[in-house]
Amino acid sequence: MPEMPEVQGLVDFLDERLRGRTLTDVRPVAFTALKTFAIGPEQLVGGEITGVARHGKWLDVVVSTPDGERHLVFHLARAGWLRWYDEMPTTIPRPSPKSPLAFRVATDAGGFDLTEAGTKRKLAVYLVADPAEVPMIATLGPDPLGEDFTLERLRELLNTRNQQVKGLLRDQATIAGIGNAYSDEILHVARISPFAKTRSIAADDEVLTRLHTAIGETLRAAIAASSGKPAKELKDAKRSGMRVHGRTGEACPICGDVVREVSFADSSLQYCATCQTGGKILADRRMSKLLK
Repeated sequence: MPEMPEVQGLVDFLDERLRGRTLTDVRPVAFTALKTFAIGPEQLVGGEITGVARHGKWLDVVVSTPDGERHLVFHLARAGWLRWYDEMPTTIPRPSPKSPLAFRVATDAGGFDLTEAGTKRKLAVYLVADPAEVPMIATLGPDPLGEDFTLERLRELLNTRNQQVKGLLRDQATIAGIGNAYSDEILHVARISPFAKTRSIAADDEVLTRLHTAIGETLRAAIAASSGKPAKELKDAKRSGMRVHGRTGEACPICGDVVREVSFADSSLQYCATCQTGGKILADRRMSKLLK
């Protein structure tokens, strides 16, 4: 799933190419992709794109139309991606359960398709007058790179409820933009167990500072690595920059210990026992059940 750094890379990529362009086609292809009906896609055709923005993991194409400002807002979900064209295909896309194509946006100079692999179609497109009309944007927590994301603000968030810190970092209503991959990376940089309880971190100034610093440094470095890359290269850039996430069985780049994994029903986390848990190996619940 694209997280904040990749989404910001897409924002920069699209803003450079779309700002000032006129929309010539806005076309839902997969019937599950478009989630709103009050504003029809045809109402954006002829509008001028005035910019591209980000809200957490959501992308926002801002369009000026005779009826006022409109927003084409989309979330790529776990298996979605964006395919850019300098010249749009001339064929009209048709709905097909076998096709990954979900939505098409064309301008007078290029455009993009939104695609989604697999059978679980979660990619979401909203056409709205205000991004806050999208429920999941309206409930987003603070941006971790915003000026208001101070050490004390993080302490408040950690104290909201006592849970495992890995889960809190992934909760979009608490902190916007961090997902499974970068939560692993942040906790490795901060030398904190993914199972550490949030209130214990909030109560320890030294650990809290490490976490706050790791959030900012990890995300800014990933955004810098994504900057200027074409959309098609962002996924590979993300994978190559990972220290522990997705690297089960490899050597930790800091201490050389093996990177370990804890598996869940539909996801997994990676960590280094030496760097993060004082050498303790965390229980892998799925493997424990298999071994019974």
